[in-house]
Amino acid sequence: MAMIIQCDFDGTITLDDMGFFLLDTFADKEWREWLKLYQEDKITVGEFNSRAFATVRAAREEMIEATLSRVKLREGFSELVGYCRQKDLRIAIVSNGLDFYIASILASAGLDNIETHAAKSWFRPGGLEVKYLGPDGIPVDSDFKAAYTKMFLKEGYRVAYIGNGPSDINPASLSHYIFAREGLLENCQKRNLPCQPFNDFHDVIKELDSL
Repeated sequence: MAMIIQCDFDGTITLDDMGFFLLDTFADKEWREWLKLYQEDKITVGEFNSRAFATVRAAREEMIEATLSRVKLREGFSELVGYCRQKDLRIAIVSNGLDFYIASILASAGLDNIETHAAKSWFRPGGLEVKYLGPDGIPVDSDFKAAYTKMFLKEGYRVAYIGNGPSDINPASLSHYIFAREGLLENCQKRNLPCQPFNDFHDVIKELDSL
């Protein structure tokens, strides 16, 4: 079976959650209240991002400039991309983050030709509109990442999942291999899901080489 590397973005490829950084910088302060509701499973990720980013009035260029002034990539990510190309492994970023800032970060790192699936965003006069579209193009409010994992499995891939947060547990639990840190690692340990802890992407490459 062919393998696909499905990788989260915020907090996994990046050291910090850049979506949260942008909300702290440009959104109304009440976004933290909506975040708490999302973390308590009282609203979906789609509802959270729609509400929070709708309060943003900044221009795209201003937000991209702020993003690039702050972002740091986790060590070894470009090497992982190179490894996947050398080994003919498909790699796809699937993120609850927003397409525009993910694209700008990847482009600034010279990695803008990576398959990426993230929330669609539109800059409107009344605020930033955010929407998740599943693999079939139909809007989804929850389990966006898992929807793509299911698609990859249906296509016949073995899935190696890389993530760091609680929102990664559902797609990770569907995958053949899990590389985990932080909240995802804690959730895997609680559920007795086999996983490989990692600090950076050099660790991931080493383990992939042993599969």
